[in-house]
Amino acid sequence: MLNLFTGGKADHPMANPKEARRILDTLPAQELKALEELAHWHESVSTVAGFKPAERLQLTGALDEAAQPRLRKLARDYFGAARPSRYQENLLWTQIHGYWRQAGLAWARSVDAFLQAADARGLATAAVRALRALAQQIKWQHLRYGPIDPQVWGVINNVFAAAEARDVADARTEFLKVAMFSASSPDGLLPAEIELAEKLVSELAGSFVIANAPLSDAKGELLYWTDLAQPMAPVRMARPPKPAPTLRHFGPGAGIARVQAIVKRLEATGQVPSDLNLPGADPEAVLEVLRHVALYWAPEPPARQHPRHSVKSRLAIAHGFDGVVEALGGTGGSLDFDAKGAESWIVDNVSAGGIGAVVPQIKGDWLRVGTLLAMQPDGGANWVVGMVRRVSRTSTQEARVGIQTLSRAPAVARFSLRGAGEHVGVLLPSPVLGSGETSIALRAGIYAQGQNLETELQGKQHVFLPQGSPESGEDYELVRFRGMVREA
Repeated sequence: MLNLFTGGKADHPMANPKEARRILDTLPAQELKALEELAHWHESVSTVAGFKPAERLQLTGALDEAAQPRLRKLARDYFGAARPSRYQENLLWTQIHGYWRQAGLAWARSVDAFLQAADARGLATAAVRALRALAQQIKWQHLRYGPIDPQVWGVINNVFAAAEARDVADARTEFLKVAMFSASSPDGLLPAEIELAEKLVSELAGSFVIANAPLSDAKGELLYWTDLAQPMAPVRMARPPKPAPTLRHFGPGAGIARVQAIVKRLEATGQVPSDLNLPGADPEAVLEVLRHVALYWAPEPPARQHPRHSVKSRLAIAHGFDGVVEALGGTGGSLDFDAKGAESWIVDNVSAGGIGAVVPQIKGDWLRVGTLLAMQPDGGANWVVGMVRRVSRTSTQEARVGIQTLSRAPAVARFSLRGAGEHVGVLLPSPVLGSGETSIALRAGIYAQGQNLETELQGKQHVFLPQGSPESGEDYELVRFRGMVREA
């Protein structure tokens, strides 16, 4: 029962209490359609003239409360074990992100209204809810690897500045959540890991610290900074700012020690600690995300393993397990850069461990962390296989990617699996000479952990003994092996 409406003079359907209740009670049963309508009502309620600030705040809260169970259901569909089709995934993302965009703007407009009315109590509620909604918008942009709209950060920084001036403690916590999430390099995580990282950041938020200046006794805790007067995301202190009264310095504080302790517990027990409030979370996934977070919250930023060299050249791309198999086992000729559907990227830099490239024209929505790639330099005949490790969209059409080199001498082979017959896989001898290790990529759902693989190469029978757990991609599994030749 909504006890929210006291009547109003705004020329708007929701200014009438009975009509407002009817609208919320008769939302479409289909969650996506209901969410679309709620986003529409957020926009109209927050922009029409005539509502008093308190009335607008109550209506915005009622709309948001009606949206929450629908958002939770749609997020479960998006991240569920039964992956939605690409079309359905796009539809879910568009409606969820669109809702958070309108909700964030509605709450921010409410903040502005209370500032003009000099109502600190109403402003505190509106600011906290605005920061939560805007943080969700940032997260959903990261789930598509950007582009991250700097104007969203401009609103976040303005809302926090207004709340901070009135000492709203809860707003400080919400700001630190989104700031530390952004500082945790989500562009190097899979979508499900991004969702998990956001939850972990929220659980650890009580440990985070913020200050107006980089304190001399902070012991490396204030690793990042931002300027509340600028539409900017947080930046690591490796790029120090020019002094300004609107600068804020922040970091994980005691959170880094807690992350390290949880990692040790997880490694020892194989179970997610109950105090993390992550029911049903996969321990391996949690451990992987915690290690990632620990790397970026450490006082020293992650160091590059290999020096990079600037290079400008074109690169033919085949993607996905089937695309890689086709490229390696096809005609053997060079990929036609002008062929329909072919991908042509620009190499920006190379190192012993990988490639940095620019995607000048994104085709489709397949590009994400973990995607398997076959790459052929312009004019070359050899193929290199790699994996996308980082994606950052610089616009709707362009992206920068970091690619880990898996093998410079890949080959397609047929592997025997005990009780499962023969299956096509990609043999990936390590690019590190003398390591003795080989990785093999198989189609997803085929490999049983711990199983040996066998194949015939150059007239000899080779046996591959697994080393560690498989790494799963969307359409493949990658397993490290140590190979040996079976004696006749």
